[in-house]
Amino acid sequence: MLRFAPSPTGSMHIGNLRVALLNFIVAKRLKLPLMLRIEDTDTQRNIAGKDVEIFKILEQMGVTWDQLVYQSANFGTHLDYAAKLLDKGEAFYCHCTPEFLESKKQEAVQAKRPFRYDDSWALLEKESNPNPVVRLKGSTKDMAFNDLIKGGIHFKVSELDSFVIVRANQAPTYNFACATDDFNYKITHIIRGEDHVSNTPKQILIKQALSRVLNTPETPTIYAHLPIILNEDDGKKMSKRYEASSVQWLLKQGFLPVSIANYLASMGYKAPKEIFSLNDALEWFELEKVSASSAHFSLSYLRHLNHEHLKALDLESLARVLDIEPTKAPLVKLFLEECSTLNELREKLSAMFSPKDIKKDYEGQNFYEKCYTLYTALKSMEAVADFNAFKHEAMQKSQLKGKDFFKPLRILLTGQAHGAELALLYPLIAPFLEQILVLKTEHGC
Repeated sequence: MLRFAPSPTGSMHIGNLRVALLNFIVAKRLKLPLMLRIEDTDTQRNIAGKDVEIFKILEQMGVTWDQLVYQSANFGTHLDYAAKLLDKGEAFYCHCTPEFLESKKQEAVQAKRPFRYDDSWALLEKESNPNPVVRLKGSTKDMAFNDLIKGGIHFKVSELDSFVIVRANQAPTYNFACATDDFNYKITHIIRGEDHVSNTPKQILIKQALSRVLNTPETPTIYAHLPIILNEDDGKKMSKRYEASSVQWLLKQGFLPVSIANYLASMGYKAPKEIFSLNDALEWFELEKVSASSAHFSLSYLRHLNHEHLKALDLESLARVLDIEPTKAPLVKLFLEECSTLNELREKLSAMFSPKDIKKDYEGQNFYEKCYTLYTALKSMEAVADFNAFKHEAMQKSQLKGKDFFKPLRILLTGQAHGAELALLYPLIAPFLEQILVLKTEHGC
């Protein structure tokens, strides 16, 4: 079994979504179940409704799961296992106060050595601190594990000191809750971000201790830690403060889910084709071929992918994603030459079908008068399907020609000063002329 384990403490960012997508792809390719585990152990930071937001985003991307688990439902099991670890001597109570530990950390800083917890400190403050934490005993030897992406990873015994698994308030720590659930649900593949590499030895130690205490074989686990995503501004880690890191922001900007999934699944991966869907990736994706190097995010490249996916949509699909009348979809197809997102397409369509503000200072008062003269002429004409016939009659009625004719015509028909060729647009516009030829203010300067 695989698992995707987001926390409902904030909006989903592209790093999380990348993890979800690759878990889904690998699960499908291996024909294994995928668990969605909402890690809601940090009750003070949980945000109401964020779990539902996670569900919706995953569904939009085409990610499905076989089992849904809220980690908080397993609190009882976590504490029961901690009690068993205490009973068998795999864990112990530690009465050290935060102040005591901080003083020891400062001693280490002054001595220019790494801070390591010493088990002999556990009972020193028993009398003054009646609410101890529970610590799992550290390792007595070095630890190494193979990562499918990063290769062999090694930790020295000096780095594997005893660590907290249950806090003084009886809440299990992240590592203990995570490892306990991975152990219980027999998770065989753990795909996550490389910021979790440092958590891995602790989680391995927890699972090894649980295996001994419960007399249950530990499930062999394949680890794959994905490199971080770097932003395009300064090449640093793409933090949540960078607006393009938010999946919701990207969706609101008009990027298609299929384009976002395409980009994230191809990061650090030499895919056999540039433009693909999640279903396409199920045919050829191999996790071990993901690069161990950090991936650089590029909004311009995402725009390119989105443009290609938009161009591939048929008229019915285009109308659906834009939530417009199907009869207007051919117009949108023409706008695709200059637009890369749904928002840009909506702006083009909105400008065309909104009342035109010819008072807007395109070229001053003289231009306004030409616009209004042409508008009056067009309103007096019958609908003509052929652009050349329409143009000829409009020129005669308005007595305008050349630039004095075509610039006002473009403003009146599209609401914008630049765009696709009018000869191409007009046959598609003709059925909507009555809706299009409306001014905000029909007369007066």
